Amino acid sequence: MAKTNGPARIKQYSLEFKLRAVQLSDQPGVLIKDVADSLCIHPFMLSVWRKQVRDGELMGDPPPLLPQEAAELQRLRDVERQFKRLQMEHDLLKKLSGLPPIEG
Repeated sequence: MAKTNGPARIKQYSLEFKLRAVQLSDQPGVLIKDVADSLCIHPFMLSVWRKQVRDGELMGDPPPLLPQEAAELQRLRDVERQFKRLQMEHDLLKKLSGLPPIEG
């Protein structure tokens, strides 16, 4: 078993990064999990930041949302919606054919 020397390192995020993450997660139809995954952070961390903004602990103006960011979020929502529909259709066809459904 490997030993660690010294205390564990904790990544520090800038106020701008936190506010941008909260701003992205506040977009309609966007899931916290998807934003967290795209930023390589844990969804719980993003939820904490969202609560801190609501409670006034994190304050500031996030940089404006760029048009390409909004377009990418919309594209992600569309792809996820299409994927869910296709997955339901696939599972229905599998049931009808008598084969076990795929796990996803």
